[in-house]
Amino acid sequence: MPLDVPVTDFALTFIPAIAACILVGKSEGVVGVKRLLKRVFDFSRIGRKIWYFPMLLLMPAIYLAIYGALRLFGLPLPSAIKLPFSLLLMPIFAIVAFIGAAGEELGYMGYAIEPTQKQWGALKTAVVMGLLLAIWHYPSIIQQGHDLTWIAWGTLGSVAVRVLIVWLYNNTGGSVFTCIVFHSIANMGRIYFPKDQTHNPLVDYPGLHYSTIALAALVVAFLWGAKTLARHKYA
Repeated sequence: MPLDVPVTDFALTFIPAIAACILVGKSEGVVGVKRLLKRVFDFSRIGRKIWYFPMLLLMPAIYLAIYGALRLFGLPLPSAIKLPFSLLLMPIFAIVAFIGAAGEELGYMGYAIEPTQKQWGALKTAVVMGLLLAIWHYPSIIQQGHDLTWIAWGTLGSVAVRVLIVWLYNNTGGSVFTCIVFHSIANMGRIYFPKDQTHNPLVDYPGLHYSTIALAALVVAFLWGAKTLARHKYA
């Protein structure tokens, strides 16, 4: 597919939402499925509007930090940046990214998160979900020619992103909309990150890429606590 997106990854994107709808439909009927689907736009759950800032700006800040680190360490950067899409098309791509993110988050955060973190706690749940997401990408990652070291870094990144998503969910009244928007921005950032035909820094330097996201997740886990990811130590 365009942008080297594997067909398998695209198809798997919607499996969590489909599975959630089937399970909710069996237990609650059509009414339950409609309630689940409405969670896509449950922004009314966001009680403290300050959480819009990390929802919208955290991933761009992380990508900016990655770019700054690349320059600081003198690593090769694109010589002439060519955007994969015109900036005028960004709104259309944002809608596509939102739909794709909803396909995952309705299953993970709309259905599975609450019973799972009640049993395991927030951080452990985020780690397990992140591992599941990483594993289903393994076939396409291997097909793209990446080695075990790259896969290990990618797995760390998948877990770290899920920690951040669970953190946002638990601090926004359980808003699935927040998770979808955050996920969408993360995906868009990977597409629009400076690259050319020779260098794609996010792919070329997975250690720098994914360790930066992992550092953000570690800070969140330390400050808000592993059990809930919602109780700030200094609040």
